[in-house]
Amino acid sequence: MSETEEFPLVQFMREGFDPVGELGRIRNEHPVFPMEIPGGQTVYLVTRWEDVRAVLGDHERFSNDFAGVIGLGSNQEDPGGLGFRDPPEHTRLRRFLTPEFTMRRLRRLEPRIEAMVEEHLDRIEAKGAEGMPVDLMEEFCLPIPSLVVCELLGVPYEERADFVKISKDRFDFTAGPEASLQAINDAMTYLVDLVARERQNPGDGLLGQLLREHGDELDDRTLASMADGLLTGGHDTSTSMLALGTLWLIQNPEQAAKVREVDGYIVDVVEELLRYMTVVQVAFPRFARDDLELHGVPIKKGEMVLCSLTGANRDPALGEDMDEVRPGRETTGSHMAFGHGIHRCVGAPLAQMEMRIAFPALLRRFPGLRVAGEVPFRELAIVYGVKELPVAW
Repeated sequence: MSETEEFPLVQFMREGFDPVGELGRIRNEHPVFPMEIPGGQTVYLVTRWEDVRAVLGDHERFSNDFAGVIGLGSNQEDPGGLGFRDPPEHTRLRRFLTPEFTMRRLRRLEPRIEAMVEEHLDRIEAKGAEGMPVDLMEEFCLPIPSLVVCELLGVPYEERADFVKISKDRFDFTAGPEASLQAINDAMTYLVDLVARERQNPGDGLLGQLLREHGDELDDRTLASMADGLLTGGHDTSTSMLALGTLWLIQNPEQAAKVREVDGYIVDVVEELLRYMTVVQVAFPRFARDDLELHGVPIKKGEMVLCSLTGANRDPALGEDMDEVRPGRETTGSHMAFGHGIHRCVGAPLAQMEMRIAFPALLRRFPGLRVAGEVPFRELAIVYGVKELPVAW
């Protein structure tokens, strides 16, 4: 296989928890690596922490406006969500969401997340009593993030089972891309309807809160798109982190014991696992607004830059032994598992809260948790994770 054919995939490949060695070689030798993709276009892969941070933090030189760059007409759907918008529209929409993700606001969700986790642990314990392995992905890692998003948005209780199924189906690519696209359409259809109902009778969730405070500034489609962005950004990523983090803790029983026994230790573990796993392997694509240079490499106006978050978070420039997990380690800069700059994930505090609650509860309930079969990892994934996580105790 030639280099041109191989390199466009290397940023999506892993060997277990680790990025493939080729990504490290590119980071060492070609920090801004030009790749030719099908159609003859050139895309630039950025892998070093310093350069990734520079690109993600510079919305003056790099645009996120995917729809505008590829020239979608006004009658076509753009990708939607904050991740594909530039200021001033991005700034306008984000200011509505940011207050809802302060820790003060999120603390009202904490008791409900704790209750959800315990309810699912009860179900897992009941199934395990039958002596059969339990797929933790199906019984824990997938449903918890979906139900948290339900609680956040204000999805009615009687509709949550259907919403969880839609959430799961959109990220299930085993049935083919058509089924996934249909699930995405179903989710948007549901969310537009939910927003219309919330506008008539605002509830206590995020949608109701935004409609009470900013209803005259947000149309139904825009608000549904923002909600869909929260679902997209907060479901698959949290699912993957719960699964990969659990697998690592099972394989490192000394660390699992400290999580169970030492109050507050989970905070350092979560931050280090976020860096180490970096489940979102590349950031939303950026496009050069004008001809420019990056690390001495010329990039033409309109060309795409892909930032490898995996490469950046394992960059030796951050500190020693970045291919190892060391909770509480000191680094020269913060990890970029949630991105950086104005597009840093707005839901990061909620994701951190989920993991800080879920990991200790799981390990305390099942101190003898072990892997009970083969764990298949995803291949060529933008969001890295496992397909199944069979466990017993």
